[in-house]
Amino acid sequence: MNDTVNDSNRQAALYYHEYPKPGKLEVRATKPLANGRDLSRAYSPGVAEACLEIKSDASTASRYTSRGNLVAVVSNGSAVLGLGNIGALASKPVMEGKAVLFKKFANIDCFDIEVDETDPEKLADIVCALGPTFGAINLEDIKAPDCFIVEKICRERMNIPVFHDDQHGTAIVVGAAATNALRVAGKKFEDIKVVSTGGGAAGIACLNMLLKLGIKRENVWLCDIDGLVYKGRESEMTPQKAEFAQDSDLRTLDDVIDGADLFLGLSGPGVLKPEMVSKMAEKPIIFALANPTPEILPELVREVAPDAIIATGRSDYPNQVNNVLCFPFIFRGALDAGATEINDEMQLACIEGIAALARATTSAEAAAAYKGEQMTFGADYLIPKPFDPRLMGVVASAVVKAAMKSGVAKRPIEDLKAYKANLDGSVFKSALIMRPVFEAAATAERKIVFAEGEDERVLRTASAMLEETTDKPILIGRPEVIEMRCERAGLSIRPGRDFDLVNPENDPRYRDYWGTYHQLMARKGVSPDLAKAIMRTNTTAIAAVAVARGDADSLICGTFGQYLWHLNYVQNILGTGPREDGRAGLHPVGALSMMILEDGPLFIADTHVHPEPTPAQIAESVVGAARHVRRFGVEPRIAICSYSQFGNLDCDTGRRSRAALEILDSEPRDFIYEGEMHIDSALDPELRSRIFPDCRLEGAANILVFANTDAASGVRNVLKMKANGLEVGPILMGMGNRAHIVTPSITARGLLNMSAIAGTPVEYYG
Repeated sequence: MNDTVNDSNRQAALYYHEYPKPGKLEVRATKPLANGRDLSRAYSPGVAEACLEIKSDASTASRYTSRGNLVAVVSNGSAVLGLGNIGALASKPVMEGKAVLFKKFANIDCFDIEVDETDPEKLADIVCALGPTFGAINLEDIKAPDCFIVEKICRERMNIPVFHDDQHGTAIVVGAAATNALRVAGKKFEDIKVVSTGGGAAGIACLNMLLKLGIKRENVWLCDIDGLVYKGRESEMTPQKAEFAQDSDLRTLDDVIDGADLFLGLSGPGVLKPEMVSKMAEKPIIFALANPTPEILPELVREVAPDAIIATGRSDYPNQVNNVLCFPFIFRGALDAGATEINDEMQLACIEGIAALARATTSAEAAAAYKGEQMTFGADYLIPKPFDPRLMGVVASAVVKAAMKSGVAKRPIEDLKAYKANLDGSVFKSALIMRPVFEAAATAERKIVFAEGEDERVLRTASAMLEETTDKPILIGRPEVIEMRCERAGLSIRPGRDFDLVNPENDPRYRDYWGTYHQLMARKGVSPDLAKAIMRTNTTAIAAVAVARGDADSLICGTFGQYLWHLNYVQNILGTGPREDGRAGLHPVGALSMMILEDGPLFIADTHVHPEPTPAQIAESVVGAARHVRRFGVEPRIAICSYSQFGNLDCDTGRRSRAALEILDSEPRDFIYEGEMHIDSALDPELRSRIFPDCRLEGAANILVFANTDAASGVRNVLKMKANGLEVGPILMGMGNRAHIVTPSITARGLLNMSAIAGTPVEYYG
C-alpha cells in the first residue's frame, strides 16, 4: 500500500514540474512593448539614456533596472537537503523552487543559477563576477566547509548582501523557536545547557546564533559522527567545530546529554534515543531537525518526557522549523534599505520579529490556511506558520530598522510605519484601497453588532477590530459557545470583558427587544408570541432591533443564509418612510461589490437587491454607487451595462437602462456616467470611441451598474473565481450605513473591511 502511495506522490510531483509548461519559473516583461514607440524606449535608442545615467551614478541602477529587487539563488548542488551531492544540474528544481518562494512570500524576483564548479574559491570568483546583475545573493546547498569559504570571500568582495540560507536562515528560525521555547519552559539562555549533533554549516551557524542570544560557550556540547568534539581531537575536525571543543573526558552523546535543557539536532535519523531524553532536564527542549526523518520522533519523546517542548523540520508535526519564515523577509528588508550586507543586528531583529509574531494573536488568514490546527502560543506553537501574511510587514520592517541603526542602509526609510503599511498592503490586497475607509472610521467610535457572533470568522474580526480600530464589537450568541470557540481559535478576547454580548437564550433586554419588534411589526402580521419567538431565535432580527433601539450603530449579518432572507428583516425593522424634506427614507437601493483586481478596483452593482430593477431603481443604484465609491478615495466613472449598446437593440434591459439615463440627466450630477453599453465598451475606451465617439465617459469605467442581478452577480463571481478578484462587500446602499449583509463566502479579513465601512459615519440617506 505504501509503495502505491509513494509512487502516486512521485508521479504527481513530476506532473507538477512538467505541466502546463516545464519548470516553475518564467520571465515576464514589466513594460508595454506593443508598438514602435515602446520598442524605441525599451531598446535602441532610448535604452542608452538609462545606461548613461547608471554610468554616471551607479546607485541609479535600482531606479532604471530590476537590480534592486533581483536576487540570485546560487548553488553547485553539493549538499542538497535530503539528497546530498547531486550536482549542479540536478539541483535546478530545488533552486527554481527557492526562487518561487521568494516571489510568493516577498515579491522578490529571482534567477536561479546552478554553477558546475566544486572548487570553493573558483565558485566564489564566479559569484562575485555576477555582482552587477543582482541586488543580493542567496547561496544555497553548498557543502561544508566549502560554504564558509564561498560566503566569506563573497561578503568581503561584494558590496551587496550575501546570505547562505542553509546557515543563517536555519539559525534565525531556530533562534526564534528557542526564544519562545525558553519562555514557555521558564528558562533563560544564559542558564541552559545545550547539546547539539551535527557539525555542518547549519549546525555551526545555529550554535553561533545561540551564543549571540546569550548562551555561554562553555555550556555548549557539540557531537558529530565521531562523538563529542573535544580539545585535541583530530578526526573529522574543522576550524568551525574546533570553536566548540570541550576540555572533557566524555566522548559520546549519551555521556553528555545528562541534564541538558536543549537538544539541537541537525544530523540524521534516530541519533537521539528515548533513554537519552529521560536524562535531560525538566521540560526539555528538543529540536530534532533532520529531514525527512528526525533524530527522534516526537511520539517517542512524549513517552519519556510528556512535558517536552519539541520542534522538527517536518510539516506534519507542530513547530516546523522552516527557513521560509526568514529568508524572503530578511531579503525584502535588506533590498528595500539598500543594505550592503545582512549583519548580526539584522538577523537578531529578524529573530525577535518572528518570535513576537508567534506570541501575538493568530491571523485569520493563517488560521484559514491551516484549518484544524491549534495555533495558540505555547509548547505546540513556538513560531508562526509560513502562510501568516503578517510576516512580511513585521519582519522586513524590523530588518530595515536594524539596517539603518547599524549603518549599512544606503537607502534609509524615514517613515517605517508607512513602509510597514505598504508591505501589508502588498500582502492584504484590500489594505491600500481600504486605507481611506479605516482612516475615516478612526474619527468615530461606533458600535457594530454581528448577528452571527458564534462564527469563528466573526470572533477573529472582533479581535482584529479591538486591535486595529476604535469601533466596539457587539456579538449575538451564547456566551459559553463563544468563549469555547475563542479558546479553540487561540483568541485572547472574552465576552463581557472585551466586547458586549446579546444572549438570545437569556438576556435582560429580552422583554424590551420583543416589545420593540412587536411594535414595529404588529401591523405586518406579527403577534406578541411570534415576536417573542423571533427574538429568541432570529439573530438578524435581534441585531436589527439593537440598531433600531440605539444599542448599536450598525449591524453586519449574512455569514450564512440567503441574502434576501436577511434583507427582509433589515428592511422591515430599519426601513423608514419619506423624510420631511421629501427625500426617500431608508430603503435598500442596491448592493455594491468592490472587486480588487491586479490592475485596481472595479465596482459592481446591483448584485443582490433588485432582480429586475426599474429605471428609477437603476438610477438610485448609480447615485448610491457614486457616493460610496468616493469613500475609498476613488472618483467614480460609471457605465450602465445592458444587452443593448447605445440604443442598437430594442430589448428590456436596454429600455430600462435608457429610461434610467433620462432620470439621471433630469438634474445636475457631480460624477461621470454613461449608458447603455456592453462591458467591453465600458472597460475599453478605444473600442467605445469607435462605436460612440461622443461618449461622455472618459477612460475605463470603474463602476458597472447592471439592469438585472443575474448579470451583476455573474460578473462578480467570474471575477472572484477566474480573475483572482478579492471582494469587499456587498455594501448595502440606501440604509444609511445602519446595516450590511455579507455573503457566506466572506473571510475574516472581508468582515474586518466591512466593519470599517460600517464604522464610518455617513449621511442619513447614504
